[in-house]
Amino acid sequence: MQKKVKALVLLSGGLDSILAVKLLLEQGAEVEAVNFRTNFCGPSKALLASKMLGVKLREVNIRQDFLPVLKNPKHGYGTALNPCIDCHALMLKKAGEIMRAEGFDLVATGEVFGQRPMSQHKQALDIVEKDASLKGYLLRPLSAKLLEPTIAEQEGLIDRNKLLAISGRSRKEQMALAKEYGIKEYPSPAGGCALTQKDFAGRLKELMANKPDFSPEDIDLVPIGRHKWGNGAQIILGRNQEENNILENAAKTGDILIFPDGFVGPTALVRGEEAEIARAQELILDFSPKAKDLKAEEIKFKIIKKA
Repeated sequence: MQKKVKALVLLSGGLDSILAVKLLLEQGAEVEAVNFRTNFCGPSKALLASKMLGVKLREVNIRQDFLPVLKNPKHGYGTALNPCIDCHALMLKKAGEIMRAEGFDLVATGEVFGQRPMSQHKQALDIVEKDASLKGYLLRPLSAKLLEPTIAEQEGLIDRNKLLAISGRSRKEQMALAKEYGIKEYPSPAGGCALTQKDFAGRLKELMANKPDFSPEDIDLVPIGRHKWGNGAQIILGRNQEENNILENAAKTGDILIFPDGFVGPTALVRGEEAEIARAQELILDFSPKAKDLKAEEIKFKIIKKA
């Protein structure tokens, strides 16, 4: 009796990764999905997809592990601040560690040859496989016939004839396959992670320049509010009530929160030098719609230092 192949599949929740799982299930593989959380991707779509597919999903937080990749990627950045090759290699390396520790036969992804010009050309695919130490164990079911056979294929654990040869950026073949499988709901292709967006990348570069030892929690606040740097401090001002609430909840030990007292204005979060409290108060007034109409005795602030 032939051994039942055990596959660990990276599941983003997008159509390609859904189809990769489906192709392996069709071959009778025992499939478990894994989703890696960074500041820029998480399991929300993968959770929905795993339920639809009927496979177990494990979530692995690699936010801290991702920082060195973001700060100094071995293979450089893409169009903005996106270290796509290094990011994918990190996830696959982590998947490989699980594979070896728990007796999986292979790691699979929904990658499509040539779909992403920066990270899915032949050289990039080979680099990722090598850096992740998965040579021979990384299966890409949607494009497998265009790539070298994996060990699982060579040993007959996976039928290569039932794998595909999809390439390029068109999704027509994937959509047709989804229809064939009766998969009606799946996310539209995303426009890329936040790191590919120049405005976000510009803000993140500012954080990297002013606070080289930044944390994942610092990155969480990059898209929130107005950021002002100087004198060893960071000041963030909310642009609306939602952002004010986020800043209040994000405050950690040593941070200072400043609230307008008796007038409408932004909440300010100060990290660093307490001497910047006065500057933060000035900024609150600058962005308060009716501050110019206030008398001096009406300008009051509530200041809280997080213990």
